[in-house]
Amino acid sequence: MLTIKELSKTYSNGVQALNGVNLTIDCGLFGLLGPNGAGKSSLMRTLASLQGADTGSIVFNGCNVLDNPQQLRAQLGYLPQEFGVYPRIGAFDLLEHFAVLKGITNKAERREQVSVLLEQTNLYDARKKAVSTFSGGMRQRFGIAQALLGDPKLIIVDEPTAGLDPGERNRFHQLLSQLGQDRVVILSTHIVEDVRELCPNMAILAGGKILSQGKPESLIEQLNGTVWRKTIGPEEEAVCREQFNVISIRLSAGQRCIHVLADSCPDVGFEAVLPDLEDVYFSVLLQQQNQQNK
Repeated sequence: MLTIKELSKTYSNGVQALNGVNLTIDCGLFGLLGPNGAGKSSLMRTLASLQGADTGSIVFNGCNVLDNPQQLRAQLGYLPQEFGVYPRIGAFDLLEHFAVLKGITNKAERREQVSVLLEQTNLYDARKKAVSTFSGGMRQRFGIAQALLGDPKLIIVDEPTAGLDPGERNRFHQLLSQLGQDRVVILSTHIVEDVRELCPNMAILAGGKILSQGKPESLIEQLNGTVWRKTIGPEEEAVCREQFNVISIRLSAGQRCIHVLADSCPDVGFEAVLPDLEDVYFSVLLQQQNQQNK
């Protein structure tokens, strides 16, 4: 179990990236959803002991992460948003190099683990190819392979599917879903579909604060009867934003479809619609924006 209490972080330029974050995360896939600049990467870097915090605590399986970062690193697998590779080194040799850095000193054990992980991530046939030549999806799968070295009990993946084509994204989802059986896996993303398809528990982070958390289906149920939809023309958008609590404007077959948050039908032409996780996400961000504007 991972427990985060009152975690705050302000950088030297005055930007407060985290503001009193509280979370309790059990085994399984946990989705951390938020827009760019929400503080997700700052939280992931702090959890991974790559930076300290100003206040608060992080405890993982009894280990105080901020006081004992090295003890956590022995149990950690981390796939950052971007990671570099050596340009001419093949996948097997590079993964073996990372295994040495991770402290796996027995050569036979190390090579066996590398082979198993390349098989698990469907990269064994490409083991002699330079990782720098891999497609985006292959590189992300290699990133997961290096994160799994040493059988970590906490895995953090930061924006792992950004830029992947649908096929690679689906393969990556299948791989992530297999990992959350007996360990904590935190998926940090701004892509609502990733959380909806993978995570039984989630939180929404924006402005460095946790704005909402729970099971996706429970958060969706809370919006039942309050989401209304209408197809509008481009000239109506500005007026609608002034008159209604607009959650989002989506394109469907080239037409603008507006989603509005209201306790009853907001106007003629609107119809009630069953909410989804995207409605939850944008309604939470809307409420935060309204509070900031008061």
